[in-house]
Amino acid sequence: MNPPAAAQQFLANIGWGDGEILPLAGDASFRRYFRVQAPGRSAILMDAPPPHEDPRPFINIARWLTGKGFAAPEIYGEDLTEGLVLLQDFGDARMRETVDAAPESELRLYEEAVDLLIRLREHGAADVGPYDRDVYQREAALLTDWYCPAVGLEVDVDGYVAAWDAVLVPVLNGAAVTVLRDYHAENIMLIEGSETLGLLDFQDALAGHAAYDLVSLLQDARRDVHADLEAALLDRYRRITGADERFFDAYHVLGAQRNAKIIGIFTRLWQRDGKPRYPGLCPRVWGYLERDLKHPALGPVAAWFDANIPPQLRGDPMTVTA
Repeated sequence: MNPPAAAQQFLANIGWGDGEILPLAGDASFRRYFRVQAPGRSAILMDAPPPHEDPRPFINIARWLTGKGFAAPEIYGEDLTEGLVLLQDFGDARMRETVDAAPESELRLYEEAVDLLIRLREHGAADVGPYDRDVYQREAALLTDWYCPAVGLEVDVDGYVAAWDAVLVPVLNGAAVTVLRDYHAENIMLIEGSETLGLLDFQDALAGHAAYDLVSLLQDARRDVHADLEAALLDRYRRITGADERFFDAYHVLGAQRNAKIIGIFTRLWQRDGKPRYPGLCPRVWGYLERDLKHPALGPVAAWFDANIPPQLRGDPMTVTA
């Protein structure tokens, strides 16, 4: 986690040359993050190196969100050639660790996170690409491209595509909103001295169905969200928005689609990118996926899974083999 070579000059150019650059975190992509600690102030340095990363989508969505009254990091400076962005520092209080340390806060914080999504849908879609059939199919294919070969399975790929086409209708017919796409407890900050939830990791936003971010939150790949809590929060969403059964059909379809995608991504992170901690998260994601497959709207997809992936081969791809 050494700072990029251009970081010190970049900081000097925007008035942060007195800051000490401290390693903070990386993520599942090529992006890295550092805290810049200067006398009486701090900021976050995003290193999004081209050609692997492009920070412009993050910057654009951050500004769109703040323009609508949501707490995305303020942009202090940017160097698009080097892929460097200096951001407002929201501190270290993530929703994940806060809830784990104080379980009594779980319901309240999840309610606040759901209410934020309800407000977000009121603003329509930002100027981003569509979350359309091709994107959903490309993401779902990550399971057959990576997980199935990793556990030694040869599966009916054409049947898989056809099954998803059959169930995606309620998703594609919904009104488009801004979908942040990675809205979960590790990307939601509790900003010190504020009642506002801070948003992170939204650079892949698309215009799609409002249920997707709800799935991201309530079927969190990185922490257990109990089925009772999920049900209570879905009921809250229904009461506040008046969402009908078609919305909840879409919720479970997107739950299955997202979880299939994540299982594929976590397998790829292990096999291609040398990140072996991710496959261990797959059993949790399989649990969510199987929960969704029980919904009537998933009939064709559930039948495909029954025919192609036996229950004993649904788990950690590092330990499960056909």
